[in-house]
Amino acid sequence: MPRLAVVGSLNTDLVIKSPRLPERGETVTGGEFATFPGGKGANQAVAAARLGAQVAMVGALGEDEFGRQLRGGLERDHIDTRHVATIPGTASGVALITVDPRGQNTIVVAPGANWRLTPAHVDAAREVIAGSRVLLLQLEVPLETVTRAAELAREAGCRVILDPAPAPSAPLPERLLKLVDVINPNEVEAKALTGISVQDEQGARAAAERLLAMGCRAAVIKLGLRGVFVAGALTAGDTTRQTVPGIPVDAVDTTAAGDAFAGALGVAMANGRAILDAVRFANVVGAISVTRMGAQPSMPTGTDVDAFARARGIAL
Repeated sequence: MPRLAVVGSLNTDLVIKSPRLPERGETVTGGEFATFPGGKGANQAVAAARLGAQVAMVGALGEDEFGRQLRGGLERDHIDTRHVATIPGTASGVALITVDPRGQNTIVVAPGANWRLTPAHVDAAREVIAGSRVLLLQLEVPLETVTRAAELAREAGCRVILDPAPAPSAPLPERLLKLVDVINPNEVEAKALTGISVQDEQGARAAAERLLAMGCRAAVIKLGLRGVFVAGALTAGDTTRQTVPGIPVDAVDTTAAGDAFAGALGVAMANGRAILDAVRFANVVGAISVTRMGAQPSMPTGTDVDAFARARGIAL
């Protein structure tokens, strides 16, 4: 069983289905409302656990009912929560999400306790990180905390996967990027990181090369329906520059599709797959997730993935 650690956010998602996404200053009468466990870090932890990994979560919750529910949800997926801190006097993170009939969404996050996760919390989880084959990181907790986690992982020989979401408003420090084995932005995040517009494969290739030059060992750029562009090398003979085609599905909710992808990428890499094979596997998991409503509820099991791949004639 592969071992993964996740340092990142935990949120409660408050989701409204809407006939369309509102314009600025506009009120739209929506439909069904639902509450789901979410947060990029927790979503990725759940994705990896349901695919058969042994997962430890490092994060922070508030001293409230949302926090208690989020912790309980992780534990039901057999995720180690010993290093999920409870911060007194602080609210747990919350995301307000609107989803249109095509599954597209808008998201506003109140970070709450997530923004109180410190390098000291990460240091306390040193043994958990060192004992993992892959560390999953995102940008919904403080940057200094993300960087410290990457440092501990590199010291221990643990692979580092950074999902640079939400898109950073300033360049990421070179110190962090040089610790990253795989960075996996979407088009918006890739442009924020590199300044290069990613509207086609040529743009994706240029952005990927820039990310490699900035210090990352491999760049995996998610292109939505067009698939994923992969560049870089993790081991000798693993060098690639290739697009993995998208998988057409009827999307219901794209929330956390990137997290499903990242969790699956981590599991595949922890199982020793080459980068291109790992991306093909993650592509399937991400495709399944958008056919389901909610963040963590959308994460498939290994059995789900096998059945989907067989039905589509996809070799995994």
